[in-house]
Amino acid sequence: MSFLSYLINGISLGSVYAIIALGYTMVYGIAKMLNFAHGDVIMVGGYAALTMMLSFSANPLIAVLVAIVVCTVLGITIEAVAYRPLREAASPLAVLITAIGVSYLLQNVVLLIFGSNPKSFQSVVPVPDLKLAGGALTVSGETIVTILSCIVIMTVLTLFINKTKAGQAMLAVSEDKGAAQLMGINVNGTIALTFAIGSGLAAVAGVLLCSSYPSLSPYTGSMPGIKAFVAAVFGGIGSIPGAMIGGILLGVIEILGKAYISSQLADAIVFAVLIIVLLVKPTGLLGKKIQEKV
Repeated sequence: MSFLSYLINGISLGSVYAIIALGYTMVYGIAKMLNFAHGDVIMVGGYAALTMMLSFSANPLIAVLVAIVVCTVLGITIEAVAYRPLREAASPLAVLITAIGVSYLLQNVVLLIFGSNPKSFQSVVPVPDLKLAGGALTVSGETIVTILSCIVIMTVLTLFINKTKAGQAMLAVSEDKGAAQLMGINVNGTIALTFAIGSGLAAVAGVLLCSSYPSLSPYTGSMPGIKAFVAAVFGGIGSIPGAMIGGILLGVIEILGKAYISSQLADAIVFAVLIIVLLVKPTGLLGKKIQEKV
């Protein structure tokens, strides 16, 4: 029964990683850049929801919606101000360094506003705990909502990409920006929409993460952001199903590693597994090898 409990907790944590990884994999797949400030957008979403609940006594659902709006606007702003001017830069390192700079900027702005002391986060999940096997196994409401949210988000996002005009535009831009522009697609608008969706999902992930682990600080998003990036690479960066599979596998490996090997070595185990997977399959589990045209 303990193993089953650890497995469920691992799937729950992995679902959060998967939602965060979607932001990385969508931005990389469409804009061909790594947004390392994505982890800090998670943290901003957590603070936005917490501020609404504490300062304005807002309903948790309203707080989540406000967090999504704040992070969506933040994502669009970051793309327009920091990344768009560098899109045609000679070196991709310029964008990467800018992303790291944006990450530290967000951390320090939040540090100045809210201070460095961790805040206690109030869960936004109204679902009661579920008792199974005669009460021998308890599944928390946060776990249930997190797993269901991941499934719903992945399903809706897949349908959006494959069935809508905006989604088809994203696929076209991911294939060839120049050709997409010649076909009348607004490349800047499509990339901005990608950042908006990824940042909105980051807010959802931040709220779910803080509901399950009720502590929030300016550095809350740093490690989950890195692990979600690992999950995206693990599953095959650029692949939406890969982000989900990579995130869930990563969460399960982390929780089982903490439970059966060592809580101190859990992070090392996660990264070791990533190295082994990439040695065997460099493109990740569902990644495709891209032929470079010369």
